[in-house]
Amino acid sequence: MAESRAGYAEGVTPSELGLPAVRGATTRDPARPDDARLIDTFGRVATDLRISLTDRCNLRCSYCMPAEGLDWMPRDEQLTDDELMRLIGIAVRDLGIEELRFTGGEPMLRKGLEGLVSASAALEPRPDISLTTNGIGLARRAESLAAAGVNRLNVSMDTLRPERFATITRRDRLSDVLDGLVAAREAGLGPVKINTVLLRGMNDDEACDLLRFAVEGGYELRFIEQMPLDAQHGWERTEMITAGEILEKLQAEFTLTPDAVARGGAPAERWIVDGGPAAVGVIASVTRPFCGACDRTRLTADGQVRSCLFARTETDLRAMVRGGSSDTEIADTWRHAMWGKLAGHGIDDPGFLQPDRPMSAIGG
Repeated sequence: MAESRAGYAEGVTPSELGLPAVRGATTRDPARPDDARLIDTFGRVATDLRISLTDRCNLRCSYCMPAEGLDWMPRDEQLTDDELMRLIGIAVRDLGIEELRFTGGEPMLRKGLEGLVSASAALEPRPDISLTTNGIGLARRAESLAAAGVNRLNVSMDTLRPERFATITRRDRLSDVLDGLVAAREAGLGPVKINTVLLRGMNDDEACDLLRFAVEGGYELRFIEQMPLDAQHGWERTEMITAGEILEKLQAEFTLTPDAVARGGAPAERWIVDGGPAAVGVIASVTRPFCGACDRTRLTADGQVRSCLFARTETDLRAMVRGGSSDTEIADTWRHAMWGKLAGHGIDDPGFLQPDRPMSAIGG
């Protein structure tokens, strides 16, 4: 492919345009126990469903996508609201899913978001519902999201400085995000968590400022190690700010005590700040992987099940929905897709290959 496409580097392959490496039928393993839950061969049980509502985003974060954006998923490839709610219903009713997290791209760009949340909240048993957003537009929608049934949310924000925000996201919208945080807190969407990626030479001097802001504002800050999920495939481990570095920076100004509450399947390691009640988390997917306790399954906006954020295979549920498969058949396919989940993401393996889809097309 000689010519470049919008948002992708010269010489990009079709798989790098967001097409999965392997998509289709899932192998049925006769050794799988007769268990209705989403179990795997390593004893894990998926109870947390991450749902990408769209691959579109209104920011252009430098560590996620090019300035020009990407070739967005055609609308007719995305699940309709009815198709999406059918799959969510199967997950909650038949597969033991207890938590739903709506993600993107930017989930607030999906028309009818509040309706999807409301329908999800009406399911029995009622799942815990959360949202991950960049905060653009949150100030005017926080109350409606809370009323629809969102229990809590995460807001991505990497800096407190407007000029840096404009450089990192390529949009001058920090004030909108800050207003959204206040609105979310006042709407009762707590604990409101702030997700931050530190970038070497860009914002890595703000770790303590960000934590101080979060403590004073009643938010919970979570630092996330930069992961190999950028559309440009330009991630370099040597350039990543590690969990160890983050903690070293914070401990220069704060006393951090490991949280005594069991972490379970939560991605963040938590520390109590200066004796509490405030806490800070670090999601160290690269240097301190937590794959052994992972309890997540993922559904993309076009109806593909992914057993891992870094998976290179997908199982096509959209084709089953549109092809007339029964709920029982879909649930069974989903179970077998998760049964084959690998032990870990393998980032440290010499043969590791970055997923074909970028983060914006997978969901956080």
